[in-house]
Amino acid sequence: MKKVTGIGGVFIKSADPAKQREWYNKHLGINSSEYGATFEWIDKESNEPGMTVLNFFKDSTKYFDPSTKECMFNYRVENLEELMESLKQEGVQIVGGPENTDYGKFGWILDPEGNKIELWQP
Repeated sequence: MKKVTGIGGVFIKSADPAKQREWYNKHLGINSSEYGATFEWIDKESNEPGMTVLNFFKDSTKYFDPSTKECMFNYRVENLEELMESLKQEGVQIVGGPENTDYGKFGWILDPEGNKIELWQP
């Protein structure tokens, strides 16, 4: 089973997300909205379209909990339920999911240093 197939997003806490988005747009040319900036690409193996998102969250967000870290990665996966079960059997700390949404399936884990990782099956 393939586990991670790519990076779905990078999420960073910020005291002022709008100011961060403005800075990234002005200095790096990354145009984004409150939902972030989307970088679209084509998968080399499947020739399917994909995307990676960069977004800033208010530093008071609870979305990264229980982690106290300043950023969270979202990894694309092929079979979320199977992967979550495998990770659970391997002793990985599961902190949420699987959850079905309009955007796909999500699950959340913590790495050994307390970084929250979001797993996403589009």
